[in-house]
Amino acid sequence: MRTFNHHRLVLPLLIALVTVGCAGDLSRREAATRKSYVDYAGEPIKEFFAWRIDGWTPVSRNQLIVWTGINEAFLLTVWDTCPDIDFATTVSLSTLMRTVTTFDKVSVGRQICPIREIRKVDIKRMKAEERAAREATDRAARPKPP
Repeated sequence: MRTFNHHRLVLPLLIALVTVGCAGDLSRREAATRKSYVDYAGEPIKEFFAWRIDGWTPVSRNQLIVWTGINEAFLLTVWDTCPDIDFATTVSLSTLMRTVTTFDKVSVGRQICPIREIRKVDIKRMKAEERAAREATDRAARPKPP
């Protein structure tokens, strides 16, 4: 008669739980960062100059951040006809003369998404406030001397 070895089941189950926990934590951090971009976006503007586009970050199904420098980013909101921004691997802008306006479009795969709104994101302020919050958390976590 064979007996069931519970130890064979425990290790894979433990690994699966740890993996799911880490993935959940990562997605919460990612969602918080995406929310931060929107929180630090200024008033709508009509255009911005982009000597080059350094990268982009999806924020929601109709929003993305376009990076034009280390501390320079713009939140683009496109029409709701572009649901694949969250899953895209590349995007392109239909800009002429390096000026991005609300008349331009974002291309995601075969989808062409007109830009509805442009807002400059205050990256320096966002980083400074995140750094201050981290330092406050670190100070609170340190044990106080007797």
